[in-house]
Amino acid sequence: MATPKPRWLKVKAPGSPEYLRLQALTRRLRLETVCQSARCPNIGDCWHAGNAAFLILGALCTRSCGFCDVPTGRPAPPDPDEPRRLAEAVTALGLRHVVITSVTRDDLPDGGAGHFAACVAAIREQEHPRATRIELLIPDFRGAEEPLRQVLRAAPEVLNHNVETVPRLYPLVRPAASYPGSLQLLSRAATHADAPLRIKSGIMLGLGEEETEVLAVLNDLRNAGVDTLTIGQYLAPSREHLPVVRYWTPEAFQSLKEQALSMGFASVESHPLARSSFHAERVFTAEV
Repeated sequence: MATPKPRWLKVKAPGSPEYLRLQALTRRLRLETVCQSARCPNIGDCWHAGNAAFLILGALCTRSCGFCDVPTGRPAPPDPDEPRRLAEAVTALGLRHVVITSVTRDDLPDGGAGHFAACVAAIREQEHPRATRIELLIPDFRGAEEPLRQVLRAAPEVLNHNVETVPRLYPLVRPAASYPGSLQLLSRAATHADAPLRIKSGIMLGLGEEETEVLAVLNDLRNAGVDTLTIGQYLAPSREHLPVVRYWTPEAFQSLKEQALSMGFASVESHPLARSSFHAERVFTAEV
């Protein structure tokens, strides 16, 4: 029998006028959002505020992770018109900060890096090219260096890649990924960026990790050059996904935040409902 969700994880059902406007816009422009595909509990809050994390390169992933609700399958080729539609949505919403992520596309030679770069270029071609800060939440590109360089040449303001969990749980949670590979990607991004860049990563809690393991991951991330961190509670999308082993309390999240800040992270979002793109614009309130 599943453990009931604690009270601090209960949220209002979405339905504000702003939410409905964004919903209509994404449907009209045929855009996916990770807010919907991942069943994010913050969708009502974020969409009410006009914030969304756009999911490019289709709605089918080439990997199957135990925590993720994005379906696995054989994706269609990248849509060459998607960058234009994405830029139109960013302009229509007047976004000051946009998050762009993707499914993992191991079927593509560049892992989708060129499509990420095209989306950045399309947004920057708008009337006020620097009015919108761009955050890219990228896959690991199987450790290939050139796709990462291609993304860095597009010059986003934030480069995000999540480690998701502690190394011991990778075979269960991220069987097709590599913890050392993710750290190396973040370190390369911090080292090779040609323009000022925030390096961001995140981890979920509740899959069976111990606090000592979490702190070791935070130390690894800081040593890799990560300056911005998110820590949130894992919630199982369905009974077919990995179960929640533990609900960490808000007090435990606050303790981790304080310890992370003492390690030198400039910005930390650590609470049960924190997600990689939740209030992503707050990254710019902290000095690096």
